[in-house]
Amino acid sequence: MKIQRLVTMAILCASVLGLAACGGGFASGDSGLFRRSASPGIPSEQQLDRKQRADAQRAAIARANGEDKRQSTIWDLFKNADDPNTTVEVNKYLWQASLDVLNFLPIESVDPFTGVIVTGYGAPPGGGRAYRATIYVQDPALDARSLRVALQARGGGAVSADTARAIEDAILTRARQLRIQDSKL
Repeated sequence: MKIQRLVTMAILCASVLGLAACGGGFASGDSGLFRRSASPGIPSEQQLDRKQRADAQRAAIARANGEDKRQSTIWDLFKNADDPNTTVEVNKYLWQASLDVLNFLPIESVDPFTGVIVTGYGAPPGGGRAYRATIYVQDPALDARSLRVALQARGGGAVSADTARAIEDAILTRARQLRIQDSKL
C-alpha cells in the first residue's frame, strides 16, 4: 500500500511538472524570442527588433482585414455617444434661396444634413427647354464657394456655363436678401 501511494505521488508530481513545462510556447503568447538572452531577464537588441517587426506585421494585417477597429456591441445602443450640440452644417439662407429660385422644378429628394437638393425636369417660366438641377450646399458660410449647382438639359444636351453661373448668382442674390430680411427682425 505504501509503495502504491509513493508511485501515485511520483506520477502526480511528474504530471504536474510536465504540465508546468508546457506553459511556454505559441499558445501562451510566448514566441520564444525572450528565452535566452545575454543577461537573464533582459532581451537582446536583435530579439527586440524581431518582436517589433512581428508586431508591426500583425498590426498591418489587422488593418488590412479591418480587424483593428473596435467592434460595436449591443451595449452601444444604450450609450449616449452622440453629441447633442451637433448642428446641421448647411447655410439656411443658401438652402432656402435654392428652393425659392428653382421653385419651378419638381423636387425629387432633399437631404439637409448633407446639403443636397435633387430636382426633376422642368421648364422655367417663359422658356421652352426643360432642365434638371442638383444643388449642393457644402458649407455653413454664406459664400459663393459654399454653393455648387449642376444643370442638365432634357435629352442630355449640354448646358452652357453662363446659364449655370446665372442660376448660382440668382441663388446667392436671393440668399443675401433673405439674410437682410432676418437681420431686420
